[in-house]
Amino acid sequence: MDIRPDYANVKKEDELIKTDPDEVRIGDIIVIKPGERVPLDARVIQGSSMVDTSALTGESVPRIVEVGNEILSGCINVNGLITAEVTKEYEESTVSIILDLVENASSKKSQSEQFITKFARYYTPIVVVLAALLAIIPPLLIEGATFSEWTYRALSFLVVSCPCALVISIPLTFFSGIGGASKKGILVKGSNYFEALANAEIIVFDKTGTLTKGVFEVQEINPIGLLRQHSKEELLELTAYAESFSGHPISQSILKAYGKDIDQSKVTEVEEIAGHGIEAMVDGKKITAGNAKLMKLRNIDYNDGELIGTVVHIAIDGEYAGYILIADEIKKDSAQALKQLKSSGIKQTIMLTGDNKATSQMVANMIGLDNVYSELLPQDKVDKLEELLSQTSGKGKLAYVGDGINDAPVLARADVGIAMGGLGSDAAIEAADVVIMTDEPAKIPVAIRISKKIIGIANQNIIFAIGVKIVILILSALGITNLWAAIFGDVGVTIISVLNSFRALKIQD
Repeated sequence: MDIRPDYANVKKEDELIKTDPDEVRIGDIIVIKPGERVPLDARVIQGSSMVDTSALTGESVPRIVEVGNEILSGCINVNGLITAEVTKEYEESTVSIILDLVENASSKKSQSEQFITKFARYYTPIVVVLAALLAIIPPLLIEGATFSEWTYRALSFLVVSCPCALVISIPLTFFSGIGGASKKGILVKGSNYFEALANAEIIVFDKTGTLTKGVFEVQEINPIGLLRQHSKEELLELTAYAESFSGHPISQSILKAYGKDIDQSKVTEVEEIAGHGIEAMVDGKKITAGNAKLMKLRNIDYNDGELIGTVVHIAIDGEYAGYILIADEIKKDSAQALKQLKSSGIKQTIMLTGDNKATSQMVANMIGLDNVYSELLPQDKVDKLEELLSQTSGKGKLAYVGDGINDAPVLARADVGIAMGGLGSDAAIEAADVVIMTDEPAKIPVAIRISKKIIGIANQNIIFAIGVKIVILILSALGITNLWAAIFGDVGVTIISVLNSFRALKIQD
């Protein structure tokens, strides 16, 4: 619900009026101040800024918006003042679509068959009627038969036919499984999701915050060009000083990588160029740090190689000095998780993300995904998921793994939704069926293995209980066994099944 905007600043003549987003119409002019959330889908007509779209697309790098660009409701304006013309009414805006998708997707959830509940509903009255018939009919039809003998047989039949072993041990198996999984940081919201996980054929992942850490980190420092003599440390230091007056996330990641105190008295003539980068004098050297647009603007020849991630080009006194590559870091256990999923019988591993194609494809190649669909909005993810759901077999299930607000609709729509709970949004955790509290992708194959073992224990109890009962029922009806065998068939089988259920508490990885 955090993405729902509270108000819109509507511009009427020279006055700004705070208005409920529901009351804003197409064509109205709105103003989005730094730090505010974009209230409606609109087109920028004045100003430029960095916009944080991570809540919608999952993309970790803020986007630059300028005059003519479309902006989506739910995004956050990071630094500049934007004036925009509304292109969609609130009911048709991106925020409303996301909320509607979550609501409607939940109604389409597949439900596991509640076998034991249905079994007990029909089984119990049937065996009671059979026991009554067994006590009454044979003495009337068989010469020499007594009511006392056949009543005894009927009572034995009735005792052994009691479904206690099933209606107690099967739910207990799943409850024990929920407890056992929670000890490993895997929270399962219902017993039916174990069955869905055990039958999973396709696992679909979000990228940012799920397979990657979702934070900016300096990946590479490369001094090149005429000033190759500058070491990596010197290039990082000069860039950090130049960026020290900026609050941009990229600037903060450079300062974090530098990791030392900044003497800001060494920095003068700072000029931040919106959508391009920054220029400053550092110890008498003119430092130009920014993207390719800034290099072109200052007519500086730069290295235009195919680099994956956000590239900060640096020039010193007008000469190209190198670049710093900033990218989202892949979680250390992502590749291992994909490998284990394949070995556990998962047929397809797929990534759906709002991030750009080059970065998404690089991540997919590095960790071994089968397929990747990039640059998707939340509604696009749901459409793609519907397509993937049609590819599962009759009993096969699809699991989706995500962490952001933008993942909530697909988490709710999937056969089983898995949310990263450590850093994940409340919306994603609420919509999901399984929550990984440690944010480790490697816990997903663990959850699947636990699910298969729990289903195995439940099946053992069903087969054992029904098998023993059928044998003793027949023997009781024929008068071969006595009431003690019937008591074992009821109480004894129940105790054995319950003890077997407790194994689910201590399932190993």
